[in-house]
Amino acid sequence: MHAPSTDHSADVIVVGAGPAGATAATYLARAGIDVLLLEKSTFPREKVCGDGLTPRGVKQVLALGVDVSGDDWMKNKGLRVVGGGVTLELDWPDLADFPPFGLVRPRKDFDEMLASLAVKAGARLRQATTVTGPVVDDVTGRVTGVTAKTAAGPVTYSAPLVIAADGVSARTALGLGLQKNDKRPMGVAVRRYYDSDVKTSDDYLESHLELWDRSDPANPILMPGYGWIFGMGDGSVNVGLGVLNTSKAFGRTDYKALLRTWMAGTPGDWQLNEDTASSPILGAALPMGFNRTPHYKDGLLLIGDAGGMVNPFNGEGIAYAMESAAIAAEVVLQALGRPEGPSRESALHGYPVAMTEHLGQYYRLGSAFSKLIGQPKIMAAATKLGLPRKRLMYLVLKLLAGLYDTHDGDWADRVVVGLTKVVPGVR
Repeated sequence: MHAPSTDHSADVIVVGAGPAGATAATYLARAGIDVLLLEKSTFPREKVCGDGLTPRGVKQVLALGVDVSGDDWMKNKGLRVVGGGVTLELDWPDLADFPPFGLVRPRKDFDEMLASLAVKAGARLRQATTVTGPVVDDVTGRVTGVTAKTAAGPVTYSAPLVIAADGVSARTALGLGLQKNDKRPMGVAVRRYYDSDVKTSDDYLESHLELWDRSDPANPILMPGYGWIFGMGDGSVNVGLGVLNTSKAFGRTDYKALLRTWMAGTPGDWQLNEDTASSPILGAALPMGFNRTPHYKDGLLLIGDAGGMVNPFNGEGIAYAMESAAIAAEVVLQALGRPEGPSRESALHGYPVAMTEHLGQYYRLGSAFSKLIGQPKIMAAATKLGLPRKRLMYLVLKLLAGLYDTHDGDWADRVVVGLTKVVPGVR
C-alpha cells in the first residue's frame, strides 16, 4: 500500500496492542499494509488473566510462527477438574484441528512478545497513547481515524479503516454508538499471584468447580463459575476465579473476599495464603458471547473483548481474540485490494458474517449454558452427577473448551457439532 504521508496517518489503525490488536497488526504488516498500533499503556504491563492457553490458544500462537519450545513457555497436557469430592485429570484431546498441549506464560510477558512481533513485521507501535474516540466524516458517516491523548498533547490519527481492539471498555465502539447487549452473558474475574514451590510446576491446569459465597454463613451460595490454580513454573502460581452474571449474587458478592476465603480453605502445604501472596488481587470484566455488535460498521471493525469475543462456556478470551483478529485481518486485506466504494464495503461486511459462521452457534449454546448454571441447584447437580463420569467429562471438556474436530471426529466431536447445529447463531 502507499507510504504514510505523515507520522499520524496509515492504511489501518489498530486501537489496542493486546493479543487481538497485536495479532491483527502482525498479519496486516506482514502483508505490506502500513499499520499504526496504538496502545494506552507502556510495555511491560499487567493484565488480569489466568495466564493459561488451552490448545485453542496455542494454535493461534503457532500460526504466528512463534517458537514455543523455550523455557519461557510452560507446557501442560490437560485439565484437572476438582469438585463434588472428585478430582479428575483430563488430557487435552488428540485432534486434527488443535495441538495436544496447552501453555502458560505471564500476560505481562506474553503481550509484550506479541506486540514486538507486530513491530518486527513493520507495524508502528505508539505506546502511552490513549484513544478517546473515532473520527467520523460529517458527509459520509464513515470512520476516518481516531483522536488520542499523548504526553505531547491531543493527536488525531487518520486511516480509511480502524480496528478496535481496546478491550472491555470499547471506547472506540462506543464513540460510534455501538452499545453492549445486556442480554448476553458477562463475567468478572479476579486474580492474584502466590509464591509456592509445591503448586508452581504442574502438568495440568487446575480448575475448581465449587465456589461457595459464604458471606452469609446461614445461606451459602454456590456461584456459577470456577476457580483456577495455574502453576507458572518459576516458583509462582496464578490463582483466580471467574463468576457469571447469571447468578442472583452477581454484583453483590465481594469477589476479593471470596478468593481469600477459598485460599484459606486450601491445604497448608500448597503455600497459598496471605503470607505467600506476591501481588494484590486485581479484577476485570469478561465480555462474552458477542455482547457488542455489529462487528463491522462504517469503517470500524471490532475484535477481541471489544466485540465480546470471550467464550461464555469457560471465560477463555485470548484464543478467541486472536481468532477474530486473524479473520479481521484477512477481510481487511481483501477489502484494501479493492477500489474504494461498494466493492470494498461489500468485502468489509463479510467480517461479521465470517464471525457468525465461525462462532455464532457455539456462542448461542454457551449463552444458554451460562443461564442454566446460574441456578445453584442445577450447578450443584451438574457438579455432583457429572464429575464422577469420566466419559461424560471428556465430552464436557470438548464442549466447554471449544476443542472438537468439525470433520472426521470421534463420538464426542459429533455430539458437540450436533448441539451447535440445533441452535441459531449469535449475530
